[in-house]
Amino acid sequence: MAGLAQGRMAPLGRQSPSSLQVPRGGPCLLLLFCLPLRAACPQGCQCPEHAGVVAVHCSATGLREVPRDIPTDAVLLKLNANQITRIPDGAFQHLSQLKELDLSGNAIETIGPATFAGLAGGLRLLDLSHNRIRRIPKDALGKLSAQVRLSHNPLHCECALQEALWGLRLDPDSADAIACHTSVREELVGKPLIQALDAGISFCGTHHRTTDVAMLVTMFGWFAMVITYVVYYVRQNQEDARRHLEYLKSLPSTPISKDPISQAP
Repeated sequence: MAGLAQGRMAPLGRQSPSSLQVPRGGPCLLLLFCLPLRAACPQGCQCPEHAGVVAVHCSATGLREVPRDIPTDAVLLKLNANQITRIPDGAFQHLSQLKELDLSGNAIETIGPATFAGLAGGLRLLDLSHNRIRRIPKDALGKLSAQVRLSHNPLHCECALQEALWGLRLDPDSADAIACHTSVREELVGKPLIQALDAGISFCGTHHRTTDVAMLVTMFGWFAMVITYVVYYVRQNQEDARRHLEYLKSLPSTPISKDPISQAP
């Protein structure tokens, strides 16, 4: 009996740590369940974390498009010095904590109205310098509260660009490097855009004057058509009236009886 008693397992609450049966690889497996889950780092990038702040570094990794597996808690995202040519609408809308976005040194040609959807509230810095951007839609950047860098892009200076920059927070250190690569006003080609706007030059004024002239020409054309029609109508009526009068004159005249009532015998 004593041997049997000795062979029995002790109560669970009294077992020593060494007497517990742990599955093979158990401590590592338990550790995986205890760690918080977070999105994987994009291939070829580095995602260091310090004091709960996640930074995603994908600089000079040969990217041709924006990675889709960016951690949702990323605060800093560096996609600079790559070969990205376009940014899909809403590419960053899941990054609600993003504060800085660096897209400089790529080959981006266009920006859509919804390219930076979802970043209006928290983004503090947007770097689009050293790209191939020619035109910027009016509403593409207007909702952002971030400082924006647009220097060293082949911008076409026109009314739409002026309206897009209206109220935009441009980075003061790089604003003077924003130049007109082409322009609706030839004398401003190669000149700093911000200096031209500060001097009172308006690209929208030229557009509005051209529109006004076109409207005046159109109105004059319609007015001339109306006058021509009225003159034709009056002359046609006069011709018809003359013909009718000649017809009446050509009719034989008949004597008019003074008293058609015959007298009684």
